[in-house]
Amino acid sequence: MDALELTRALVALETPTGSEGPATDFLDDTLRHAGYRTVRQPVSPGRDNLYAYRESPALVFSTHLDTVPPYVPLAEDSESIHGRGSCDAKGLAAAMIAATERLAARGERRIGLLFLVGEENGSDGARAANELGPKGRFLINGEPTENRLSIGQKGSLRVDLDATGRAAHSAYPDEGISAIGALLDTIERIRRMPLPRDPLLGESTINLGLIHGGVAPNVIPPSASAQLLIRTVEPTDRLKAAIRKLLSPGVSVQFPVELPFHKGGNAPAGWDTTVVSYASDLPFLSAWGERYQLGPGTIRVAHTSHEHIRKSDLLRGVELYERLASDLLAETST
Repeated sequence: MDALELTRALVALETPTGSEGPATDFLDDTLRHAGYRTVRQPVSPGRDNLYAYRESPALVFSTHLDTVPPYVPLAEDSESIHGRGSCDAKGLAAAMIAATERLAARGERRIGLLFLVGEENGSDGARAANELGPKGRFLINGEPTENRLSIGQKGSLRVDLDATGRAAHSAYPDEGISAIGALLDTIERIRRMPLPRDPLLGESTINLGLIHGGVAPNVIPPSASAQLLIRTVEPTDRLKAAIRKLLSPGVSVQFPVELPFHKGGNAPAGWDTTVVSYASDLPFLSAWGERYQLGPGTIRVAHTSHEHIRKSDLLRGVELYERLASDLLAETST
């Protein structure tokens, strides 16, 4: 169970969200031949979560097998493995398997491996996984945290704005109502509003990601829309209410996608900790006990055309997964 070889094999498979099957099949076969009991949990047609263990787990490693598009093929140089999923998160899945094998060689066989679908688009795999069992006392989620132990992550709230106006000839603007104008006024007020701050997670942030509208330069625009994403650090009821109060006439708002923030427990002694600004499956895995997040690689190259993971970081990740599992499991015997 060499972490580098497993990473190469997984990255060579094209598995965007919705088509994770090749990676699930590969790991199912690999782990069954290594003596694990494997359970496949259907999430949607053709898409399964995979849960593997030897003995009833006290601790579970978990990460996701889906990737964002487009596919970036496997490549390698002396320092790094390149390709889609190398750091987000197939390299981490490989490191978790290698760490589990090292723990088993030392006699610790109470480790589970949970590989999920759908993390990159709504976490449907993680939501379904709460029905699986047996569960342990601890869960270590794999995301690229630069090999630092993450004890918190921001959530996210998508804000969809739709504006309706009335078309008219641009030479007679009084006869129309500009949907773009109303939309821009609303966006500006939202961007100026004070956002929450948390002592652990830090500041909320806002990004205007998409904007559309109008039909021609000489037509008063009858419609316009925009999508914003807010990285959240607290429950969002007050934030949503504040946004609704800032809408211009003719502008409506919906909040179609929300991922919760997460603040974890105390880290074991001696760990370098961090918090992250991106979302993951972690908040949806509450049924799996005390939750932590750790992984080699950096999120700053994930989702890019130059995604990669340094081999030295990946191998260090194996060591850290083994160490964290040992530290946490030591608590069960005290």
